[in-house]
Amino acid sequence: MVAPLKRVAHALEAGLVEAFAFGFRSLPWKSSVRAGARVGDVARMLGLRARVATDNLAHAFPDRDAAWRREILVAHYRELGRVVAEYTRLAELAHAGPGEVIAASPGIEHFERLRDSPKGAILMSGHYGNIELLGAWVGRTRRTSFVTRPLTNPAVDAWITRRRAEAGITPIPASVALRRAIEALRDGAWVAMLADQDARRHGVFVPFLGRPASTATGPAAIAVRARVPILMAFDVRRDDLRHEIHFEPPLEVEDPEAPDAVERLTARHVAVLERWVRQYPAMWFWLHRRWKTAPSPPAEDPGAPLRA
Repeated sequence: MVAPLKRVAHALEAGLVEAFAFGFRSLPWKSSVRAGARVGDVARMLGLRARVATDNLAHAFPDRDAAWRREILVAHYRELGRVVAEYTRLAELAHAGPGEVIAASPGIEHFERLRDSPKGAILMSGHYGNIELLGAWVGRTRRTSFVTRPLTNPAVDAWITRRRAEAGITPIPASVALRRAIEALRDGAWVAMLADQDARRHGVFVPFLGRPASTATGPAAIAVRARVPILMAFDVRRDDLRHEIHFEPPLEVEDPEAPDAVERLTARHVAVLERWVRQYPAMWFWLHRRWKTAPSPPAEDPGAPLRA
């Protein structure tokens, strides 16, 4: 009985996605983004993961008052709605003319230096702004693959896969990410990855927004093994609804033979993400239980890294 009910739920969900997509695509881009913001308002008023988001913000910004955190939450739900609206025309936005959608790209020199190198690189961000647009925009001039995880709803997952394919995004399933990513990097391609969700017992604990967070070591491990840099980039929405894509100086692999090389590189990229979350808090995905996994008791060796 459970399986038929799940199939019905998945079909209804997929139908809703198609209906929203049709509605958003029938509007000009900026009008659809404004409509998306209103959908985000509805999601907030319905309480969609609002308790999780409110708790996360309270822990991350204990020095801010409740009114400030509510304002961030309102802005965050609206941005989520805008990003959903933009999914429906990802290819169109990624290949728009100069200045039409991507208004500026501060730090572009870091990207250009690596882009013109024959070596591959890892492109990293967080669940921050329109990450799919960021990756597709980079992929216009540098062959880039995305490490992806399938959604529980196969129909919705297929819909998103089609939107990515239209934008020129090549997926690498997370189940084979290590092998396929290293192959791609050695072939001179770039690999886009995220590592800012709870890694459960498979991660390493590093500081993030005032608390130890179980963090996936995959990006750092691949960077160390393939001897490639990590280029971090962040999408920020302007008031006029266009985007800025900011590039950080690349994180180079230091002393890759050291036993703690992966842990150190993981802590470095998480620290960069934290700086951007604190600068533009509404852009990061607060609805995830990022600190769900608690650290194990301290190891007997005080110098040993905490692991999940």
